[in-house]
Amino acid sequence: MVAEVDQNESLDAASIPRLAEELKIAPRQILAVAKLLFEGSTIPFIARYRKEVTGNLDEVQIGKIQERLDYYKDLEERRTTILNSIEEQGKLTDDLKSKILACTTKNTLEDLYLPYKPKRRTRAMIAREKGLESLADLILQQPATGSPDDAAKAFINAEKKVESADDALSGARDIVAELISEHADIRALARQSFAANGFIVSEAVKEATKEPTKFEQYYEFKEKAADIPSHRYLAIRRGENEGVLKRSFVVEADPIMKRIAEIMKLNERSPYAAHLRAAIEDSYKRLISPGVETDVSVDLKMKADRAAVEIFAKNLRNLLLAAPLGGRAVIAVDPGIRTGCKVAALDGTGKFLGNTTLYLSQGDRGEMEARIDLVKLVAKVQPAAIAVGNGTAGRETEGFIRDTLKKANIKNVMVIQVNESGASIYSASEVARDEFPDLDLTVRGAISIGRRLQDPLAELVKLDPKSIGVGQYQHDVHQPLLAQKLEDVVVSCVNHVGVELNTASAFLLARVSGIGNSLAKKIVAHRDKAGAFTSRAGLLKVPSLGPKAFEQAAGFLRLRSGDHPLDASAVHPERYALVEKMAKDLGVGLKDLVGNKEMVDKIDLRKYVSTDVGEPTLKDILAELKKPGRDPRETFEAPCFRDDVNTMEDLKPGMELMGIVTNVTAFGAFVDIGVHQDGLVHVSALSDRYITDPAEVVQTGDRVKVWVIDIDIPRKRIALSAKGPGTGSPARPSGAASGDRRGPDRSPRPPSRPQFNSNPFGSIGL
Repeated sequence: MVAEVDQNESLDAASIPRLAEELKIAPRQILAVAKLLFEGSTIPFIARYRKEVTGNLDEVQIGKIQERLDYYKDLEERRTTILNSIEEQGKLTDDLKSKILACTTKNTLEDLYLPYKPKRRTRAMIAREKGLESLADLILQQPATGSPDDAAKAFINAEKKVESADDALSGARDIVAELISEHADIRALARQSFAANGFIVSEAVKEATKEPTKFEQYYEFKEKAADIPSHRYLAIRRGENEGVLKRSFVVEADPIMKRIAEIMKLNERSPYAAHLRAAIEDSYKRLISPGVETDVSVDLKMKADRAAVEIFAKNLRNLLLAAPLGGRAVIAVDPGIRTGCKVAALDGTGKFLGNTTLYLSQGDRGEMEARIDLVKLVAKVQPAAIAVGNGTAGRETEGFIRDTLKKANIKNVMVIQVNESGASIYSASEVARDEFPDLDLTVRGAISIGRRLQDPLAELVKLDPKSIGVGQYQHDVHQPLLAQKLEDVVVSCVNHVGVELNTASAFLLARVSGIGNSLAKKIVAHRDKAGAFTSRAGLLKVPSLGPKAFEQAAGFLRLRSGDHPLDASAVHPERYALVEKMAKDLGVGLKDLVGNKEMVDKIDLRKYVSTDVGEPTLKDILAELKKPGRDPRETFEAPCFRDDVNTMEDLKPGMELMGIVTNVTAFGAFVDIGVHQDGLVHVSALSDRYITDPAEVVQTGDRVKVWVIDIDIPRKRIALSAKGPGTGSPARPSGAASGDRRGPDRSPRPPSRPQFNSNPFGSIGL
C-alpha cells in the first residue's frame, strides 16, 4: 500500500506515522483515504459510501487528511526543488541532504535553504568580494589571544576600498551577521521566541480619530501574540488598513541575543568577543528580527484567517441547512417605498406564476388598492405563506400584510420575514438573467426571496457565499482559503440533503459529488431534450458522464417517481442487488419492503456482512429503507417578532424579545429582533455558565429569547443579553438543552391551503 501511495504522489512512507500522530487517525485509514482521493473519489462519497474502507471516518476527518496530504505534497515538491538547486551549486553535502530530507515543515526547510538561496547583493557579499572572509572566520573562532586591530591591518587595500582596520572589521562583522542570520537553529529559536513571548501592540493614529470609530478599544492595546483571539487580531489589522490604528510587534530582544551568543559560542575572554557581540546585535536587529517578525505575523494572520473561516463555514452550513417550507405555494414580497413592493407568486415547485406591484405609500386610495390586489392574489394563489424581505420597510410591509389578512379574515397564511442578503446580487447575476431574461431586477429579487423560504439550500447555492453575510471579517481573510472552504461547505450540504434529479437547476447539480459545472449543464440539456429521467441508470446516457462520475453522483441524486423503488432513496445503486436479496429473504417484493419499518426491523444485519459491506453501510441502508429519501433538515417553523417593535426607536432597556440568530462570531452572536439592525449578544451574556466559544450554546438560525441592555441609535448598535433581566436565570437558545433547535414553543404546522371566509372582501368593506 505504501508503494502504491508513493506512486500516486500522495505520501511518502516517513510521512504516514507523522500524519497519523498529528491527526490521531490510524495509518491504514490515512492510506485508504489517500488512495480513494487519488482515484478521483470525493469527500462526500468517501464519507457516505466507503465507510468500511476508511474505518468510518467522517467528512471533517477526511477533509483534514486531504488538507495535510496537499501540504505534504507541496513540501515534497519544494524539497526536491531545493535539493536540486543546492546540488547545482555543488554545495550539497551528505549532512545537509540528511537535514533537508528530515524536514517536516516548510519554515524549517526554507531556513536550511536560506544560505544557498539566490539573493540580491548584500553587505556580506560586498565584504567577501573585498577578501574579508578569513577575518570574519577569526571573529567566529573567538581565539583567546591576538589583536583584532592588528589582524585587520593585513586586509587594508585601497583598490578594494578597505581604507582602514575599522573598515576591515566592519566588513568582517557584516559577513558574520549574515552567517548568524542564516543559521537554521537560530532562526528557529527566534521564531519560537517571537511566537511564544511577543506582544501585539496597537495605538491610535491621532489624525484619524477625531471622530468616534469602531476601533476605540484598540487605541491603547497590548496582548500576547500567542493568546490574541482571531477576531481581535483581524480587527486591529482592519484598523491599520483603514488608517485608524498603528500596529507593532514587540518582543524582548536581550534573551534572544543571549541565546544566539550561546549558540555562536561567544567567548567573553576573547579579544574578538566585542566584535562577535556587535555582529550578533546587528544580525538580530537588521536581518533576523524583521524577517522572523514577518514570518510570525503571517502565521498569526493565517491562524486568525482559519479561525474566522471556520466560523463562517459553520454559520453558512447552518443557514444552508435551515428548515425549508417545502413544496407549498408562496407569495414573495420585496419591500419598497418609492417604487412600491414587488410581489411574485410561486407554485409549490418554485415555478414563477406572475407578479404585481403594491404601492403602500400613495395615500389612502393607494393603500386600499394595494389591499384589494393582495387579497385577490392570495385568493388566486392560495399560498401557505407570504415571504417578506427583511430590508428597508420590511417590518412595515409585514405589518401591512398581516393587517390586510386579518381584515379580510384570511387564516392560516403565514407571514414570514426572510433574510434577503445577497438577493440584489442574485437578481443582477448571469444566473438570474438566464432563469428570467424578461423580468425586471426587482421581480427577480422577489422570486429569490420566495424560493429561499421554500428551499434555502436550492436558492442560496446560486450565490457567492460571501454575499450572504454570515461571516466574520470575511473581506480581511485570505480569499482563496475562504472561497475553498465555503465551496466545500456548499458541496457538503447539497450532498447531505440530496438533489431531485428531474427538478434541480444546473447550479445545484454542479455541487453534487462527481458532477461539476460542465456535466451539470449536460444533464439539464439532456433532461430538456429527452424528457424527465425515469431511473438513475438513465444518467449514463448523458454525454461525457461515465462510470466514475455515475459512481460518485448516483447515491446523492433522487428520483421521487423513478422506475426503481430505491431511486428515491440514498441507497447507492451498487447496493440495489443486496437490498433485493434482503427483500427476497423476507419473502416480499422490493416495493413492499421500502418504507415498511416493521418489515425492515426483521432484517438480521449479521447475515449480510461481508468483506465488501460492513455494519456501518448496512445500518445506513436500513435507515433509508425505513424512511426513503427523508429530508434530514428540520421541520419549518415561522419566526415571531413583537408587533409593537419595528424600529430601534421602539426599543427600551429591559425589554424582552424573541429573535433569530443571524451570525455567530468568536465574540458573540448577532440576533435579528425585527428592527432592521441586528443586536449583539456578547459571549459573556450568552449563558450563565462560562463559555469561550458562542457556538457552544447557539448557532445560526436558532430562536432565542433576549433582553435589551443598551441602544446606541447614532452608531446603530444594540446590546442584548440572553441571561434574562437583572440577575435572573438565562434564557437558553431554543432546543439548547434537548438538542432540538426548534425549541419548546413550537406551533402546529399549518394546513397546506389557507382558509378563507365566504366573503374575503366583506370584512374590509369592499
